[in-house]
Amino acid sequence: MAQSDGECPCYKGFRAIDFPGSFLYTLPSMKKNHLVTYLVIVAATLLCALPVAAVEPVQPLLAELSSPTAPLLGTIEPAATEPPALAPVDDLAATESVESAPAPVAPLFSLQELHDRSDSDGELELPDATLPLSDIPLTLNSKVEYFLYYFQTGGKPAFSRWLSRSSRYIPMMKDVLQRKGLPEDLVYVAMIESGFQMHARSWANAVGPWQFISDTGRRYALKIDQWIDERKDPVKATTAAALYLKELYGMFKGDWYLAAAGYNAGENKILRAINMYNTSDFWELSQGTYLKRETKEYVPKLLAAAIIAKDPARYGFTDVAYLTPIEYDTVTIPSRTNLDLAAKLSGTTYESIKELNPDLRHWCTPPNYPDYQLNIPKGSKQQFEAEFAKIPVDQRFTERVLYSRYLARKKDSLKSVARRFGTSPAVLAELNGLSAKSRITGKSLVVPVKQTVDFGNEGRTARSVAGVKGSFAKYYTVKHGDTLSALAKHFNVSTKLLTTWNRLKAKVVLKPGRRIIIAKFTEKNGELVPAEPKG
Repeated sequence: MAQSDGECPCYKGFRAIDFPGSFLYTLPSMKKNHLVTYLVIVAATLLCALPVAAVEPVQPLLAELSSPTAPLLGTIEPAATEPPALAPVDDLAATESVESAPAPVAPLFSLQELHDRSDSDGELELPDATLPLSDIPLTLNSKVEYFLYYFQTGGKPAFSRWLSRSSRYIPMMKDVLQRKGLPEDLVYVAMIESGFQMHARSWANAVGPWQFISDTGRRYALKIDQWIDERKDPVKATTAAALYLKELYGMFKGDWYLAAAGYNAGENKILRAINMYNTSDFWELSQGTYLKRETKEYVPKLLAAAIIAKDPARYGFTDVAYLTPIEYDTVTIPSRTNLDLAAKLSGTTYESIKELNPDLRHWCTPPNYPDYQLNIPKGSKQQFEAEFAKIPVDQRFTERVLYSRYLARKKDSLKSVARRFGTSPAVLAELNGLSAKSRITGKSLVVPVKQTVDFGNEGRTARSVAGVKGSFAKYYTVKHGDTLSALAKHFNVSTKLLTTWNRLKAKVVLKPGRRIIIAKFTEKNGELVPAEPKG
């Protein structure tokens, strides 16, 4: 039998009214109590049906969102077995506009999912909770994770070069640290300081793999002059760094994080921060505003570098071209000798000799350094010594003119500057591309060095104590607010020793800028050891 739309076959004459999920039929002649009963049944049916309709889709949605391959919310579609839901025309239009809009680019994931996700899709993998074994304490927090991420992304090319050079110098540096009784993994301080570049120089004129400024280098017996700069020597600079780090470690009561921060900012800066914030926890100090950003990031950067360098492949560094460890023999050079001659006698190149001796600043071994120890390729010592002995002393070295720069003053002329530096105006003009009548006021001129300077005693970090052979002193420049008692406590010496070493009165006011002795050393077996106080 054909049925009209909205007509029920069981109740002829009923009028159908659309209602969500069911139809409500009204009958004018239906008794009132029957109508109430019917409404109660419909309401109960709705109450049971609506929660089911609301809850059922949630479970598969949560399951999909918790999956690493969860689809975007805008793309979730109902199961094929479900009937299409009824919706008003306006809702259908809105749905069509949403579906036609571009979907979000980033998928949804939790931090744990990012941690667990495999690297098959090329995304960055966070480290496991287990850290590599180390003889310095390693920590994993948000600041360390930042540098772990940076070294694997934007900083990856630079870190790859650091790793490449690390294999060349780390073995010898670790050997020095071990002999000084320090953790071998402190070698990664040199990694973040210079990337193991021997000739690295910072904006503050810190030089070498351990980035010593000249004053600090001299404090720890590094020679620095016009001929030699031992801040660039990997063994001597590491020895100086070991002494400094050991001193910092004792000063900060066995805290390597504070010692590392002190290495970067200076011990006095960290001591003032500790007093200011009344805490000796580095992470708490880094929350304040007193320390510079560079110092706050120094320890996290060190820890991240150590974590990656101890297991590079785990962090994506699988194609690093590691350099061979540097090896050499050492020969004694009794007098100035050209490096190109040394290269020829040892069967190598001038560039190779310069690489093995990065502390040498010029073309020859330094003057006034008798019995200088020159590094030559390993295995060539016997050949070198045999051939070197055949060459007369006067043929081992060729004098060359050294040049410097001079900033011309207001009344300077080519003639007056030439006279000052022992040359002629014509030579000076030729060196600087000038004519004889050129005005030179304010110009930086290349000038020849007038005479060879005696650098025999220049560059000693620990200066010899007058009248005592083999004794050396360590100096400190007084700053505003320093007192004898405070310095004595800071450098772990008695006030009496400070006054005796510096010939001071016990209640003297220290003038800022004055250099005072804060430690004395004696040389034993080629090493500097603290001098025992007399009496």
